[in-house]
Amino acid sequence: MTPSPEQAPAAPALSILALDDDPDFREYIRELLAGDGHDVRTAHNGRACFAACEERLPDVLLLDMKMGPESGAEVLAQIRQRWPKLCVIVVTGYPSLEDMRKTFKQDVYDYLAKPFSIEELRRCLTTAAASLGLGQRPQDRLRHALGLHIRLARTERAWTLKDLSEASGVSISQLSSVERGAHLPSMESLLAIATALGAKPSAWLEAAGF
Repeated sequence: MTPSPEQAPAAPALSILALDDDPDFREYIRELLAGDGHDVRTAHNGRACFAACEERLPDVLLLDMKMGPESGAEVLAQIRQRWPKLCVIVVTGYPSLEDMRKTFKQDVYDYLAKPFSIEELRRCLTTAAASLGLGQRPQDRLRHALGLHIRLARTERAWTLKDLSEASGVSISQLSSVERGAHLPSMESLLAIATALGAKPSAWLEAAGF
């Protein structure tokens, strides 16, 4: 069945921490995202948020910027100092261009203005997961990363899959599967592909975080 244009694709199961001082909103987010298969925790202030991150760092932090006397900007600044790579999606009911400029300077992934639709939130989580490799097992991240590196190296040489197959001895169908991230190559195939492309497998593995 083809999804409707309004329906956002599903994100992989993510660990999500939502920081908001509104208990009704926290419960709404928790029930909504848990229903989508995500592991959802909530925090009512910065201190609780930091404690939750120390206990177990989430894939995504949904951060409210307007929390009564507490400044979401100050929380964000501390998050960036302590966990600079954490994916942060800002959620606020009082958006302004100046707020957006300030938060994006602190490497915020996206900015959602309340009230936002369920599909907007789902779409944001899906794109974050895809672009940052969130919610994936190590072997999934490695598979996709190797496929990307091999495809880029091949296109830089203006080679077709047939060219690479002839140079490496790896079949076209196997190369296509590897480039799509559908399968991990064997060490023998990986070495043959890298040698044909004049690359080092160790560099690809290091770039993938392994």
